[in-house]
Amino acid sequence: MGGIDPSRSGTIRFDEYELDVRSCELRRDGIRVKVQEQPLQILQILLERPGQLVTREELRQKIWPSDTFVDFDHGINNAIKRLRAALIDSAETPRYIETVASRGYRFIRSTNARRRIESLAVLPLENLSHDPEQEYFAEGLTEALITALAKIGELRVLSRTCVMQYKGVRKPLTEVAQELRVDAIVEGTALRVGDRVRITAQLIDAPRETHLWAESYERDLRDILGLQAEVAQAIAREIQVKLTPVDQARLAKAHPVAPEAYDAYLKGRYYWNRRPARAAEAIKYFELAIEREPGYALAYAGLADSLTSLSAWGVVSANEGCIKAKKLAQRALEIDHGLAEAHTALAYATMYHYDFLDAQKEFERAIEINPRYAGGHHLFALYLSMMGHYEEAYTEFQRALRLDPLTVSQSLLGFNYLYSRRYDQAVSQFIRTLELAPDEGPAQCGLGWAYSCKSMHEPAIAALRKGLDLWPGSTPRAWLGEFLAVAGYRDDAQMVLENLFVLSKERYVTPYGIARIYNALGRTDDAFQWLETAYHQQAEWMLLLKVDPCFDNLRSTSCFEDLMRRMNFPP
Repeated sequence: MGGIDPSRSGTIRFDEYELDVRSCELRRDGIRVKVQEQPLQILQILLERPGQLVTREELRQKIWPSDTFVDFDHGINNAIKRLRAALIDSAETPRYIETVASRGYRFIRSTNARRRIESLAVLPLENLSHDPEQEYFAEGLTEALITALAKIGELRVLSRTCVMQYKGVRKPLTEVAQELRVDAIVEGTALRVGDRVRITAQLIDAPRETHLWAESYERDLRDILGLQAEVAQAIAREIQVKLTPVDQARLAKAHPVAPEAYDAYLKGRYYWNRRPARAAEAIKYFELAIEREPGYALAYAGLADSLTSLSAWGVVSANEGCIKAKKLAQRALEIDHGLAEAHTALAYATMYHYDFLDAQKEFERAIEINPRYAGGHHLFALYLSMMGHYEEAYTEFQRALRLDPLTVSQSLLGFNYLYSRRYDQAVSQFIRTLELAPDEGPAQCGLGWAYSCKSMHEPAIAALRKGLDLWPGSTPRAWLGEFLAVAGYRDDAQMVLENLFVLSKERYVTPYGIARIYNALGRTDDAFQWLETAYHQQAEWMLLLKVDPCFDNLRSTSCFEDLMRRMNFPP
């Protein structure tokens, strides 16, 4: 005797009832209805063909095969009777199951059969204020809702980067779902008036253009984190994704936050997503968020990442960047030790203290806490790349990009190719990144570096000149001076060097970049002197010493080997 086929996954709804084929359960208003297996089998067969006649012979073949020694007529009549009792239905005035005399039965009510939803995209929430100054708020709420839903282990949620391309775009949702390859779409609006926020959200089975759920919420801005978790849980219930205890714990960790702090945090995230060019603005708003809410762990983690980022890109010194960042990340962990973002921030800052093994442990801990945090994979990939573990780095970059195709991750993947001396692939990757984001400074400058390594000197210089306005700080200028020297333009390279010395009286100039110019000019003693300066200042680019092709000519010297020992890179 066959049972309900669980491979036909989905939920079929009619009025207050729903048949969950996967769990073989009939529920009324969410409460399980006790009913035997044969009546459930009949119900499933009828629901698969609503409005159509299902003959008694078809039911006999599917439920009472020839080798079953039972009285078929008695068995089917009894099963139909039990099914009607479960549905509070009657043969005389049927609501659901109509008897077609001497022939069979027909399900006469309309149904809402649902596919199992395993993936969804949250489209950018529409800013109902239509005030451009409030765009950061709607964008920030979109990202926060994506983050909350991504905490649900069984659900694949597309990243902010994937969906932001649809901001302000009017396309049929079926087409959007096909392009994004998701089962469902969440769309909605956001409106902030003073310290009150109103969010509307609706869940749509996009391929079928069916509205599954819609709700409107209005809250005090102080309760916004709890609201995000509430919306995520409502969507999870509606698509019947099972929340594990870990999922529930992640969603439950939402504490009230001061409205001014949350507002500043959203602005910080807005500018952080446009790094490195706007990292300084992100820092200002993360600092403001902490000032308004001293116990705001996410703001500490965001500020730590922003400071380390400025240091990592050579915009500020270690004293102004990663050294401050490490203390901030530690403070975030004191507030919330289970925050993946805080462990990642600590790892990111620690690697620039040349404490490589502790940095790796923190990256691994962050990924263990939240395997779907793209930032953790992205920065761990950067670490592995700088340590010379190119294949492992490539794998981590791919994981990061699957979770969130950030353009900065695309750029760093190009640098991974460059460090592994795969210059053609580096060029291709940087060009692909620039096609996606023409203003991506690291990709533009990385392209110049890759051209220089291929002895394509004029394209290298042209790419670097274009990148000067796209990447703040002294690093692009130092690279330009180096590539001019390599190309034989020694006077021009010397002029860049002198300009950097003048600039260093006003702001930070990377000593590692100065060393590279001297090395390209053939002045190795000066190059080593500046590498020593870079080492003692904990300069950012010293992390490249193990993999930087620009110093390949010095690797066999005793001075370089001594410097490598002191850096204490892991094997």
